[in-house]
Amino acid sequence: MSLSQESVTEALERVTAPGAAANIIESGLVRQMEIEGSAVRVLITLPGGNPAHADIVRGEATRVLQELDGVEKALVDVRIIAARSGAQAPAQPQVGSQRNPVWADRVKGIKHIVAVASGKGGVGKSTVAANLALALAQDNRSVALLDGDIYGPSQQMMMGGGRPLADESGKIYPVDAPGGVKVMSLGLIMEADQPVIWRGPLLMKALEQFIGDVLWGEVDEMIVDLPPGTGDIVITLCQNVPMAGAVIVTTPQDVALIDARKALAMFQKMDVPVLGLVENMSFFRCPSCGHIEHIFGDGGGKRTAEQLGIPFLGAVPIDPEIVSGGDTGKPIVMARPDSAAAQAFFGIAKKVAEAVESRS
Repeated sequence: MSLSQESVTEALERVTAPGAAANIIESGLVRQMEIEGSAVRVLITLPGGNPAHADIVRGEATRVLQELDGVEKALVDVRIIAARSGAQAPAQPQVGSQRNPVWADRVKGIKHIVAVASGKGGVGKSTVAANLALALAQDNRSVALLDGDIYGPSQQMMMGGGRPLADESGKIYPVDAPGGVKVMSLGLIMEADQPVIWRGPLLMKALEQFIGDVLWGEVDEMIVDLPPGTGDIVITLCQNVPMAGAVIVTTPQDVALIDARKALAMFQKMDVPVLGLVENMSFFRCPSCGHIEHIFGDGGGKRTAEQLGIPFLGAVPIDPEIVSGGDTGKPIVMARPDSAAAQAFFGIAKKVAEAVESRS
């Protein structure tokens, strides 16, 4: 049996912490899992303060991992989480860099992988990701769009829907969306009203399948629409995929800008280059008189980019057709390429393409 995250997960399902009703996988105690060649590294957290329990779990986890075919070294780190009654919080585990991404050999046909991220939801990250992918494709580039927001996928609607097909070996063909972009989203596979109730290991399996079991072909740029925040999915992708860089999306609001700074700090810790910042919903231009109203503030994104020392990629205005285009599967870059919003996306795409080419 080949060494994989699935086999490691199955092995760890045989380990139960003392006094726990379920194994450490079902209990959500496995916080990090890395495979590098024949070495497996696992981080397990235990609530409470009994060091003996930590020793038991460490010993059992090490034993089941060493029994796996292909494992020569099993490194198990068990950390005790302090109770919430005012005790000192435990040290944050090191998320590590992505210098040796585990899934690098599974994305060899993809030239550049660019993450589109935000520190919070509601800033239009998925809209920016869809239009960025389409704008890049208009420049005669082969572009793919991966919806990494497993819990709340939306690209199946924004890019026109469709159903992916599979070959005889079970490999999946991405959907060829209008505009020449290859799209894969969990929303293309699951029913619209079906909730995703998965914990960490299952999320990692889904992400690994989207990366390695989809027949992407030769791709110049893959745009990854990340979920908001800095949670497990974002960290897993940054650790396991060789990222060319990240684009951070925000709005001019101070609250959104605070979270954008957190996203930047996370990417810096993960050794992922930040290509720049996009200010979405920047302003509204009255179609009758041309008056510009800065509904959410004026220039906050550009100032933040200057303060943080990252490029300001551009400002996208508020346009009702951006919303309607996303709902009907016709993003504004395709529906109204001459509009001010579409031109903003074309400018952002040009800067992103130049940035990844210069870094490579």
